[in-house]
Amino acid sequence: MRKKKNKAKITKGEKYLYFYATLAFFLMLGLKIFCGASIGEMKMNIEEIKYNIDQQEKKNESLTMKVNELTSFENVQKVVEEMGLAYNNENIIVIDKSR
Repeated sequence: MRKKKNKAKITKGEKYLYFYATLAFFLMLGLKIFCGASIGEMKMNIEEIKYNIDQQEKKNESLTMKVNELTSFENVQKVVEEMGLAYNNENIIVIDKSR
């Protein structure tokens, strides 16, 4: 006499459970990859914007220095003399900011 081996049968509910668990695993994996790529792209955009801001700040600083140089007293006096005007120290009004 032979003894019959009882195979562990997978029920229909277990099949659905395994199928949906596997499906959920692969969907989560795909979502993680997609979100990781999106985050990486955003980080690159942020770094590019920061770089552009730094470049603009350097340009602004350079232009501010040029304006300060051009509005210095020596340059103003030179332009006044080139235009044929006379420098009159009596017309200068000093405003005291401490009051």
